[in-house]
Amino acid sequence: MIHAMEGGLWLHRHVWFGRPMAHLVSTDRERLLAYGRRVGLPDDRLQAKPLKDPRTGVRREAWHWDLVGRFLPPPRGTPPDE
Repeated sequence: MIHAMEGGLWLHRHVWFGRPMAHLVSTDRERLLAYGRRVGLPDDRLQAKPLKDPRTGVRREAWHWDLVGRFLPPPRGTPPDE
């Protein structure tokens, strides 16, 4: 999360109603949009949601995509499909 607060891209995995998904999060909207364009994420699906910086407790503007299905990267260490 700290990485996202500093403008990096943070992949936060979780399960929603039994379905694996992730949020791709950053405080740098343009960086998120540039990444999304490279991998085919639609700009209009980017969501705004402020995050509380754990270092300061201050809420900051942040954005995220919900990643599911083909947009969800495999977990680290998963062998590539052959």
